[in-house]
Amino acid sequence: METTKLSSKGQVIIPKPFRTTHRWEPGQELIVIDTGDGVLLKPKIPFQETKIEDVASCLQYSGKPKTLDEMEQAIKQGVKERFHDSG
Repeated sequence: METTKLSSKGQVIIPKPFRTTHRWEPGQELIVIDTGDGVLLKPKIPFQETKIEDVASCLQYSGKPKTLDEMEQAIKQGVKERFHDSG
């Protein structure tokens, strides 16, 4: 168990072992959660967590289902166009 003090500006120093364990660097944004008997600090994730359901609902295709061969050919063609035709 480590202890720390609250400064007159409301700042708290998080002991180095905790910063190292959690890989928190200077400037790391933290979310402060009131737990009732204290506070919980969690790193702020720069991007909201994405769930497969969120992505799948955006992918609407109404045509005939593509075969794996058709998908692979389309990917190969896209790579060829992007990287081989760029000059």
